[in-house]
Amino acid sequence: MTTPFRVAIPARYASTRFPGKPLAPIAGRTMLEHVWRRACEAGAEEVVVATDDERIAAVADGFGAAVCMTRADHPSGTDRLAEVAQARGWSDDAIVVNLQGDEPLMPPIVLRQVAQDLATYPDAALATLAVPLAEEGERAEANIVKVVTDRVGYALYFSRAPIPYPRTSDGADAHRHLGIYAYRAGFLRRFSGLEPAPIERAEQLEQLRALWHGHRIHVAEAAAVPAAGVDDPGDVARVEAALQAGQRDA
Repeated sequence: MTTPFRVAIPARYASTRFPGKPLAPIAGRTMLEHVWRRACEAGAEEVVVATDDERIAAVADGFGAAVCMTRADHPSGTDRLAEVAQARGWSDDAIVVNLQGDEPLMPPIVLRQVAQDLATYPDAALATLAVPLAEEGERAEANIVKVVTDRVGYALYFSRAPIPYPRTSDGADAHRHLGIYAYRAGFLRRFSGLEPAPIERAEQLEQLRALWHGHRIHVAEAAAVPAAGVDDPGDVARVEAALQAGQRDA
């Protein structure tokens, strides 16, 4: 049985490296429309664009997306989703997948997987995905978030540092965290009231707030490895070529 889920797409206009990024034209559509289409292809019951910018809202409305206007002062994307869950009146047990607005190549199968994973582990507050590190040099790359789990897949820690540290040649395999999450709407509401954690501020990783407050995060290995999203204008040509070639999994 397929787990029912909703998708919320946070989309901000302000970006230091790429202002107006969600509205960047890629292969005849805005990047945001490509992301929205991936969510629709995944079979979500509801797909909502969450934004604080009227320009993004107008474009999203133009291609048929539901839009939820949110405050501009949220400290994290998860806090923004909490406002969406409240505004849309989602029940506490509704599963909400957070799909970033700069991931036009996200395979729809991955969205379904993370929603199903949360449903499978009822004691998890949220679920997310990871993949093995492709190259040894990625361990030390601060922009690549690593995750360590226990034997059944619950997260022990997320870090920008190389974890587990390869002290011996037969150390545990390192995994790269994918920034996609599934939450229950009730937890989203509680999360926004949690005090930001010291480790969250140090690493600049909002999922550490949940761990620090004692909530469990289940991590599964992704059924497909998503191609990199769009961080800056230089990524547009690569993503456009991939979209035109149909390089994403169903």
